[in-house]
Amino acid sequence: MHFDVLIRGAQVLDGTGSAPFRANIGILGERIAAIGELGQHTATTTLDAAGRYLAPGFIDVHTHDDTNVIRTPEMLPKLSQGVTTVVVGNCGISASPVSLAGEVPDPMNLLGRAEDFRYPSFATYAAAVDDAVPSVNVAALIGHTSLRSQVMDDFARPASTHEIEAMRALLSRALDEGALGLSSGLAYRNAFHAPTAEMEPLVAAVGKAGGVYTTHLRDEFAGLLEAMDEAFATARHGEVPLVISHLKCAGAGNWGNAPRALERLDTAARHQRAHCDCYPYTAGSSTLDLGQVSDDIEITITWSEPHPDQAQRPLKAIAADWGASLVEAARRLQPAGAVYHNMSEDDIRQVLAHPLSMVGSDGLPNDPHPHPRLWGAFPRVLARYSRDLGLMSLSEAVRKMTGLSAANFGLTDRGVIREGAYADLTLFDLETLEDTADYDAPIMPARGIELVMVNGVIGYRHGIATGKHAGRMLRRSQHLTHRMEDCP
Repeated sequence: MHFDVLIRGAQVLDGTGSAPFRANIGILGERIAAIGELGQHTATTTLDAAGRYLAPGFIDVHTHDDTNVIRTPEMLPKLSQGVTTVVVGNCGISASPVSLAGEVPDPMNLLGRAEDFRYPSFATYAAAVDDAVPSVNVAALIGHTSLRSQVMDDFARPASTHEIEAMRALLSRALDEGALGLSSGLAYRNAFHAPTAEMEPLVAAVGKAGGVYTTHLRDEFAGLLEAMDEAFATARHGEVPLVISHLKCAGAGNWGNAPRALERLDTAARHQRAHCDCYPYTAGSSTLDLGQVSDDIEITITWSEPHPDQAQRPLKAIAADWGASLVEAARRLQPAGAVYHNMSEDDIRQVLAHPLSMVGSDGLPNDPHPHPRLWGAFPRVLARYSRDLGLMSLSEAVRKMTGLSAANFGLTDRGVIREGAYADLTLFDLETLEDTADYDAPIMPARGIELVMVNGVIGYRHGIATGKHAGRMLRRSQHLTHRMEDCP
């Protein structure tokens, strides 16, 4: 057989958690055609991978790249760290089905300005992604807050029966058009007033369609456990798989609670399909939220519309200069973005190592001074937490960012290296692998990612984007189940 690409001598991490094995990989078109010795086979392009690891392309299950995959289709922050598929529409905010005439509600402004929300249906958004031909694949959730923005003129109340039905109709159409499921961001002020009675009919529509429900919990601080219980109950009611977004114990008073939160997750997972995602940092980042302003933690302002000169400064220093309280200073800075150093390293390690957790960057690509997770999350897990600290085996770390992610989001033939699977692949040198982005210089590509292939096309090689884009919109085709016995 003559292959388009033949990768020789790689240590293969197949995405299932199995031990690495040495093999040659033959690629024909967009799929893996053969795995083995392949000694007599020829290829148009032959790559020597001896001494390096070959993994399925990483799947970033938690992104806010909704409009960026269209506006900046090179997607270098993700491609450069080995990511080949991004899941957009998280935390209740999505670019579709949305059209806006006025101001962009918080936190939808993380995705762009009003002119960036021009996709009144999921089909129009999906078509725009296909037309843009990004360098990575895209799969999309529908955001609950985005649905609210289309049917409600006041977010500070529960939706009416009529409004819930209007949201359900928009959601059901999007699911029919290939959206993965629904996300919520109940901690944010523009969704906080949505009670369980508002969420249940929407989540039930997702369950009926065979999608997935992800949620930024209503409370990640002192009320974490109760918020988890709410999410489990809502998912059970809708008979839908659940993913808790960026599971964390936020706030100094909540540190050390990871064992209790993970016990809650384990207990739920015995009766329903439940997982979480997390990122490998002790700081979070979002819009500047008065509810998170505290002198217990360090808060750094990343952008401010009324006071752009205060970007990249600690909130405490700004408040001191203005002779104001932290809350008053934060109010004057809004709308703004911030990095919150509100987690403990020990909690992060426990969540990251848990068998039910996946890796997601939660990067904010439109932030002018983003959190370093945007460029470094996946290499950081492999290099720091697996290689250096031994928190988990390399095979397990890769499973958390490939096979487990594909199974939980219904991405057929992705996230694994096997014959017939799509040739989404990442080749890396474990010895030199390193995330170089930090809080002072966050826009930095990782070292050690040698090659990234998307649908059989090499998009990144030796630290340089090739300019060849082969990403596509991944529409939901697999019917996910709620039952525990069907969990991967």
